[in-house]
Amino acid sequence: MTWQLNHMGFSMLEGQLGASGGSITIDPAKPNATKVEVNFAIDQLSVTSAPFAGHLKSKDFFDAATYPTAKFVSTKVVATGDKATITGDLTLKGVTKPVVLQATFVGAGANPMNKKLNFGFRATTSIKRSDFNIGAYAPVVSDKVDLTINAAFAAQ
Repeated sequence: MTWQLNHMGFSMLEGQLGASGGSITIDPAKPNATKVEVNFAIDQLSVTSAPFAGHLKSKDFFDAATYPTAKFVSTKVVATGDKATITGDLTLKGVTKPVVLQATFVGAGANPMNKKLNFGFRATTSIKRSDFNIGAYAPVVSDKVDLTINAAFAAQ
């Protein structure tokens, strides 16, 4: 998951949270029955510098020592062609709130490295940091955060 927000009106800050696990249950004949779960490693977030990463991991923001992971779990999928609206629960810093992702199917096929069937998706949404108790320095640092999730799942 990548994130982006406006920093004091001067620049856009970006960072990345790697997936630490997840799953998808999908039947191409019944796409609206799809279930998605993705876990993100807050304690391994990636940004432009180590001091900045340390600041974001502090209690002012993510409190990664207490909450080392975040999670998204779908509750509803409405698919149309290669697009879907995925409603679900996002948990950050121990707070769970509903979010709606606008997803696009990227592709499916045999992974040339492990020969397993893979499904790929890209999804976007916006959240308010303050909804998840991560609102330090708002509104100077924007409360609105744009999220993009790029995910590939291997068939089991």
